[in-house]
Amino acid sequence: MSCKEDSINLLKETNAGIQMGASTLEEIISDISNQKLRTVIHNAKAEHDDLGDEAHKLLLEYGADTKEPHLAAKAMSWMKTNVKMTTQPSDQTAAELVTDGCNMGVKTLNKYINEYSKADSTTVNLAKRVIRSEEKLCDNVKEFL
Repeated sequence: MSCKEDSINLLKETNAGIQMGASTLEEIISDISNQKLRTVIHNAKAEHDDLGDEAHKLLLEYGADTKEPHLAAKAMSWMKTNVKMTTQPSDQTAAELVTDGCNMGVKTLNKYINEYSKADSTTVNLAKRVIRSEEKLCDNVKEFL
């Protein structure tokens, strides 16, 4: 594949991952009782939104459409989040869900960075910033596990 194709593919996967993360954060925030954790989640959601806007802008510059997260992955994430928060409603459960999601996002984005190795540096840097954001969020919720 060419640099442009790899860049578009990596941007699409990065954007889809950001959407999954932002969606999960949005789903759980109303169930969080601890104000500090609520602030962490709110700030992470805002950061995801900003990163998503940046990915979307880059996709438009390439003349490409965004990619929605895979329907099955989105459905399973929604189900896991809502079932766990319904059966075990606690800040600890929310922190566990966030940690699991962050770890999945980091793993998946690193895989795509390797797979789309010809992507331009701007695209790779955005994916790496998303990874750092996920790692930071995971660190920020550790005290609530």
